[in-house]
Amino acid sequence: MIRRLTCLLFVLMTSIQCALAQDNMSDIVPDTVLINGDTLVMLGDSLIIREEVRPTFWKTGGNYNLSVQQVSLSNWAAGGASSFALNTGVNLFANYKKNNKIWETSLSVNFGFNRQSDRAYKTRKTNDNFKFVSKYGRELSKGFYLSTQLEARTQLLEGYKYFKESGSDLESRNLISDFLSPGYVQSSTGLNYQKEKDGFKFSSILSPFTGRFTIVLNDSLSQAGAFGIVPGDKVKPEAGASLGTSIDMRVMENINWKADLNLFSNYGKFGNMVVNFNSTISMKVNKYISTRVETVLIYDENVFIEMDDGSKSRAVQLQNLINFGLGIDF
Repeated sequence: MIRRLTCLLFVLMTSIQCALAQDNMSDIVPDTVLINGDTLVMLGDSLIIREEVRPTFWKTGGNYNLSVQQVSLSNWAAGGASSFALNTGVNLFANYKKNNKIWETSLSVNFGFNRQSDRAYKTRKTNDNFKFVSKYGRELSKGFYLSTQLEARTQLLEGYKYFKESGSDLESRNLISDFLSPGYVQSSTGLNYQKEKDGFKFSSILSPFTGRFTIVLNDSLSQAGAFGIVPGDKVKPEAGASLGTSIDMRVMENINWKADLNLFSNYGKFGNMVVNFNSTISMKVNKYISTRVETVLIYDENVFIEMDDGSKSRAVQLQNLINFGLGIDF
């Protein structure tokens, strides 16, 4: 009898210890996720669920920014004029990478104007540009690609030169640009080097085979031979070499710098460069508020700028914008 009771107690104690061990293991190791190749394995109490993990080849996103300034004056002894200014822009990108192929596309559209009550032409454009870039490449060796890039630049609305006629206080204006007047389309094929690591992305494409087309669709500007085209023509084709370089890097937390430089030289006048440089420094205050410093520099020997004295001359075109306002990344 004692022997049976002892055996029974031993079996009971063993069962209790096993149950406690199982409870402790369930506390230490809850439902676990294991990755085995391309398969996701989820281990529950007695259920195993298998789900295929599909690789992602596309990366998309963008940014929208908006800044507004308003000044309202009434019987203001210090002088001045009421004004309103708005600047807005959207930047989108879609990048594809699979095996040895890449395809990167970006679109940037910016527009701004100001309105001042004491001017003959109260509303004037301050910022207007459209830029589209698409690049496809195949990897030759690590970091080096044979790539073809298409780039298009223009503006959306008419552009005017404002002036006062000699001996008069009356303000006048001349049309100097319009949509696709000018427009620039550049196609290039060459060797592309890319590097991307830890918030830093660099790309440079050297192309000895580049076609550049200057488009002027506005009849009056075309007849005047604006932007270097033959008077009366709508398109000026050029063949040459180009170098396109871009950088996108995180300078520090919440501060990002993005810039691109494009150089083009016509084989007919080799050595004379067309320069397009764009730089944007973005500083985020929080999720929705940001400050942007944008700089655009252009030099084109075919473009003659009308000076204040009425003469026309080649010159470096420079635009600098500082915006503080709404900024949304998506």
